[in-house]
Amino acid sequence: MNAITVNGRSYKTPVRPVVVACIDGCDPEYYDEAIARGLLPNVARFRAEGFYAEADCVIPSFTNPNNLSIVTGAPPAVHGICGNFFLDPDTGEEVMMNDPRFLRSGSILAAFSQRGAKVVVITAKDKLRRLLGHGLKGGVCFSAEKAHEATLAENGIEGVPELVGRQTPDVYSAALSEFVFEAGVHLLKTDPPQLMYLSTTDYVQHKHAPGDPASDRFYRALDAYFGALEELGAIVALTADHGMNPKNTAEGRPNVIFLAPLLDEWLGAGKARVILPITDPYVAHHGALGSFATAYLPRDADAAALAGRLRALEGMELVLTRGEGCARFELPEDRMGDLILLGNQRKVLGTSAANHDLSQLDEPLRSHGGLAEQRVPLLLNRPCPDLPEDRALRNFDVFDLAMNYAR
Repeated sequence: MNAITVNGRSYKTPVRPVVVACIDGCDPEYYDEAIARGLLPNVARFRAEGFYAEADCVIPSFTNPNNLSIVTGAPPAVHGICGNFFLDPDTGEEVMMNDPRFLRSGSILAAFSQRGAKVVVITAKDKLRRLLGHGLKGGVCFSAEKAHEATLAENGIEGVPELVGRQTPDVYSAALSEFVFEAGVHLLKTDPPQLMYLSTTDYVQHKHAPGDPASDRFYRALDAYFGALEELGAIVALTADHGMNPKNTAEGRPNVIFLAPLLDEWLGAGKARVILPITDPYVAHHGALGSFATAYLPRDADAAALAGRLRALEGMELVLTRGEGCARFELPEDRMGDLILLGNQRKVLGTSAANHDLSQLDEPLRSHGGLAEQRVPLLLNRPCPDLPEDRALRNFDVFDLAMNYAR
């Protein structure tokens, strides 16, 4: 087993453990700001002695499409996951995209496990576990959120809290992401796999900007885990699913364009349908408000004309027809609406005010989804001397760099 080809790319078999981590919501500024104050010695050393670049994530810059792009090495047009939430064209229902039946390609993790490699996948939230673990043969795959429920039959491991020495954390906590790394370090130390994928939650980043005491504490904890993984002999590769930006008015309220009332006025009540792909079960920190939306229009609507009207709204960065948007962002056309809309760096998109429960937002809104959150870090603890200098990098190149270029 010298190399395996997955979705058109060849990946060399690791000669030492490869740990790839997706730090959810990790805008490059979190590293830059903390390194400038000497808070992240391991990240600083990786940047100085290993490899560092800023890469583009998948648009929409949300969790599910980017995690699946990272583990498949391909864009959503290939793997099919274009949001956390979508309108299923087969049923006409709005559903979560967390069922493996929505996947259209296999992953790097599954391919190596099926050829006998030992693979470990640990996610923060359980919503990703089934997607990331699909096709895994004989590996370990569990979430920090449901760590206490893990079984040998379902997850390839049991008694996780006892092994890690921590109880299952609250889903709305920094501890959920720290549990992911605590478990990863434990497994690398006691039963090292060839491939390990770790995926965190952006609870901290939604609430705290770079330089805030809470984000400092969180990133210092992560930095220690990065160092521990390296000390155990792993190639450590770090990226993110998206960045993060404040999305508030001068008065501190969410800065929203509510799309449904506008489309109702222009087309008639209930004629159009707005889908917000950021939607998931964990909306306390963002209220289902992000900077990407897709709209389904009645058959007789003039999509190009409506795109022009929407494009003229203050804070709207981009409005494209389905064909234009899917071609530009490599999205599956059958899973997107007639229009694809992106808010700018300071604006989020919603359906109507009544559909968003913002009562649980206890901090000014920080969110993501658009082009302003597309740049993310791509960091390895080892150099990649043979990587072409002019190569345009995506976050889903991280396994390629870790397995084919890291020295």
